[in-house]
Amino acid sequence: MGEASEFSSYFRRHREAFKDYWADKNYSRFVKRDKPLPSWSSSDVEEFIASDPVHGPTLKTAREAANYSAVGSVIGAVSTAGFAWKYSKSLHGAGLSFAAGAVFGWTFGQEFANHWLQLYRLDTVAAQVKFMDWWEKKTEGH
Repeated sequence: MGEASEFSSYFRRHREAFKDYWADKNYSRFVKRDKPLPSWSSSDVEEFIASDPVHGPTLKTAREAANYSAVGSVIGAVSTAGFAWKYSKSLHGAGLSFAAGAVFGWTFGQEFANHWLQLYRLDTVAAQVKFMDWWEKKTEGH
């Protein structure tokens, strides 16, 4: 009987910790708004990066990782579609291969960036939420 109680308590503690962790990183207050936040530019992001010494560099690294993903997507799409066209001469097959290659390339690019830029060491979600907080305060005049 004591083991079941310990087991239940263990999962309850971890569930509460998990809920607390994601409570700080909740995008819903930015997504489910009556009036959406205005668009921001690269200069706005650079201003945030310069103003926040903790989350700024993390956000900069996360944005750089998106570039790796985009390059991977282009390489994957073109190479896969080219391969399909070379061997099948089917426009339909090449189109599907282009789409699948783009998705696979994006995924591999993201994984490459994750390891190359060591994103696994950074809390990129917290940095993005801090940017959204900063942008909300800046645009609404708080």
